[in-house]
Amino acid sequence: MRILLTGVAGFIGSHVADALLARGDEVVGVDNFNDYYDPARKRANLRRANSDPRFTLHVMDVRDEDALARTCGESQIDAVVHLAAMAGVRYSISRAPLYVDVNVRGTVNALEGARKAGIGHVVFASTSSVYGRTDRIPFHEDHPLGRPLAPYPATKIAGELMGHAYHNLFGTSFTALRFFSVYGPRGRPDMMPYRITDCIVQDREFVLYEGGEMYRDWTYVDDIVAGIVAAVDRPLGYECINLGRGEPVQMGRFVRVVEALTGREARFTSSPAPPTEPPITYADITKARTLLGYDPLTPVTDGMRQFWAWFQAEGRH
Repeated sequence: MRILLTGVAGFIGSHVADALLARGDEVVGVDNFNDYYDPARKRANLRRANSDPRFTLHVMDVRDEDALARTCGESQIDAVVHLAAMAGVRYSISRAPLYVDVNVRGTVNALEGARKAGIGHVVFASTSSVYGRTDRIPFHEDHPLGRPLAPYPATKIAGELMGHAYHNLFGTSFTALRFFSVYGPRGRPDMMPYRITDCIVQDREFVLYEGGEMYRDWTYVDDIVAGIVAAVDRPLGYECINLGRGEPVQMGRFVRVVEALTGREARFTSSPAPPTEPPITYADITKARTLLGYDPLTPVTDGMRQFWAWFQAEGRH
């Protein structure tokens, strides 16, 4: 297969590129290397992909409708994996126009590029944050949305809805994958696993909301990648599917895992959770198991061991 992969240089995107190339696919990568975090990290993420002759890179912004459409039309693409987005719930708070521009307009451009090129299958990166704050645990795909806690998840809900519109009007197969707290090697420096590890290593104090009594469904990046690749291989019409571990971890316990790996004690203060943060994320992954054959294999202790090995080798450079 020949896959167009947007956001290819990012944390998840670069792992997806490596997995697709490893099984023999061709990957047409798109990334704009913006400065949300150091672009040098993103270029390092592509070290393995760049050594593969089946990988081509287009440096472009998904907001450039014409450039994206040309790339879709000229590359004989079988499927689009649209991961490019402005990420980060808290960073989105004061930047709603930017998030709408990149995440909504960029998604429409990817859908339009696919439609014009006759590409029938799009896989879209959504987020567990679309569920907002809810007492309905675990999170199931049929639960009502519509009350996002920040601009970032609001734009992802919009992306899911646009996908349905294109499915209804043009027959596009659109699979929205709702990622739950992804972590692992190449993790972004703004993400909690990286921030906590870096603070502990440097003996810096950090804030732990609600004294560590919040829960997150930490999902190792290799498991997420397996779900994405399975979705590429299975056009399903229109579906929204959770990709999580299905085992929420208390944040206090997560910190203790990092302490054990680093051999150092964490210094943190407690603070009330901001209005962007639900008390728990918890994926019901029944649908993913049924439709995608999804089977997350990596518990948080093993996944963080892999993250720590990467962090020591190259994560702090």
